[in-house]
Amino acid sequence: MPKRSATEVLTSTTQQVQKAAKTSQNASRRENIVPDEAGEFEDEWEDEFSEEEVAEEADDNEDGMDVDQVMPAIEEEDAPPAASDVFIPGKHKLEPGEEMEPDDSVYLMRHTLLVDWSCLSFDILRDNLGDERQRYPATAYLVTGTQAASGKNNEVLVMKTSSLHRTQKDGDDSDSESDDGEEDLDEDPVVESRSIPHTGGVNRIRAQPLPNSQLPPVSQPYHVASWSETGKVHIWDVRPLIESLDVSGYTIDKRRTQTPVYTVNNHGRTEGFAMDWAIANSSLRLVTGDNDSKIFLTTSSPSGFNTAAQPFTSHTSSVEDLQWSPSELTIFASCSADSTAAASIDSAHESDVNVISWNKSQEYLLLSGGDEGGLKIWDLRNIKNRGAAPVSFDWHKAPITSVEWHPTDNTAFAASGADNQVSLWDISVEPDDDEMGGTGPTPEQEVPAQLLFSHYQRDTKEVHWHPQIPGTIIATAYDGFDIFKTISL
Repeated sequence: MPKRSATEVLTSTTQQVQKAAKTSQNASRRENIVPDEAGEFEDEWEDEFSEEEVAEEADDNEDGMDVDQVMPAIEEEDAPPAASDVFIPGKHKLEPGEEMEPDDSVYLMRHTLLVDWSCLSFDILRDNLGDERQRYPATAYLVTGTQAASGKNNEVLVMKTSSLHRTQKDGDDSDSESDDGEEDLDEDPVVESRSIPHTGGVNRIRAQPLPNSQLPPVSQPYHVASWSETGKVHIWDVRPLIESLDVSGYTIDKRRTQTPVYTVNNHGRTEGFAMDWAIANSSLRLVTGDNDSKIFLTTSSPSGFNTAAQPFTSHTSSVEDLQWSPSELTIFASCSADSTAAASIDSAHESDVNVISWNKSQEYLLLSGGDEGGLKIWDLRNIKNRGAAPVSFDWHKAPITSVEWHPTDNTAFAASGADNQVSLWDISVEPDDDEMGGTGPTPEQEVPAQLLFSHYQRDTKEVHWHPQIPGTIIATAYDGFDIFKTISL
């Protein structure tokens, strides 16, 4: 992900962002004037005439025609927008009758998928279309679960979303082509799905990690675990459902797909939300945490799955999230409504710690989001040092609902909050000189330097980076999914 300065931050969501972007462009132009070796500033576009030649020409025209009569006046660029012209989430509020309108000029791609029933948790399924995909239209596979009005009407859904075209900008010709020869078409995506009946609403759903980042053969299972509001955790094989979406006429064996491969009954009737998979020496490990503070470990073997009878009981309140260590096969982190995280960080947040994410490449960094709206990054190497304060951001003004580190960029992460925001961050960004001092704050300076982008989505619940389409974000809310990629990534 390219690094961007704080003056280039885009706060999105309204057409006023275009005005803010002009300030960033002006800042970029100023940066092109650099000092030469003598310490004097040299203009990159310096005129070819010397000052003496300009003076002589002025003398020759002393009695002639006014220069303004033959050359039109140069219009000055628009002044930077006033702070009140840019919508700052958390600071400004929508007036009665006002609605947020996305500014498509700041998106490379943006699509909304509506659903019949709310899907408050989902995961991205790996596919065999390749990694580091940049071409459009794009295709993505998802697995999600419903929150239907009646518990018996719920489903686990495997979805294939294709025809994810670039976002057509205002004034573009729908038949035009982009710089790389791809057509920018203003079309809706195509959504196909296969379903599995599910008793009870799906609180959370997670797909198993794949050892080679490749979809397993049809004969091998691709496991997905669902946390049901009934207190049970079901493990399903969704591999045939994926195949049926790709192969015309494929017949699904319902005995294989509509019956759970395994069910964790150890939580009794207590529901939960916390869940995470890991793979160790070809064996799968699944940890699940419930509202009674219990965490159970389920492992796989050639003979099937098995759940340990004895739970982990390090918390005193509901377990909100779980994350396996990316480097230690037997270590996982947890967070709880008892305000602790990683089972060893006391008073991690002012209130409930809702979600955590473990950095995949810098395994000593743990990201957490709290009920007070705070985002904190913990250095686990210094966790015993009480004087080592975490990096924290207080941008969100409501409970954090989801956090996730970027799959390949170890300084970037995404977060979502109950304040209707999906925020994208880069902790390597530092404030520009202009932001460290000056005559007064600009709209950009009211935004943290590390905030790259803020996307508006009402009632956002969960957000994930697509691991095979760089920079692409998928987020779910009560009314459906948003799939987008911004120009800041």
